[in-house]
Amino acid sequence: QVHLVESGGGSVQAGGSLKLSCSGSAVGLCGMGWFRQAPGKEREFVSSIGRDDSGRYSDSVKGRFTISRNNDKTMLFLEMNSLKTEDTAVYYCAARASLISGVYYCEKEYTLWGPGTRVTVSS
Repeated sequence: QVHLVESGGGSVQAGGSLKLSCSGSAVGLCGMGWFRQAPGKEREFVSSIGRDDSGRYSDSVKGRFTISRNNDKTMLFLEMNSLKTEDTAVYYCAARASLISGVYYCEKEYTLWGPGTRVTVSS
């Protein structure tokens, strides 16, 4: 079962913009987040959105990226502006949720992950 699927990645020049989307059965009322992993580096936190739709951002993307959900909470987005070459990475959507007997429950940890979408920013 596919819980989360990212889309919207691609190649863009520095200074450009991309909007990532995350869809799937796990997108809902629980906390959600975006993470990224650059080549040769560990996965790092990018942004999160709480159950009250409050957003948090890493210092490296604050002021450039915006996390949001649609009104019916079936889609998660990450709008990325003023992209830099150091933003190049595979971006992952994650949910603080677990699936038990066909029902999603909110969790404290990110336990459901999408396969990722690649973002390449060239100079």
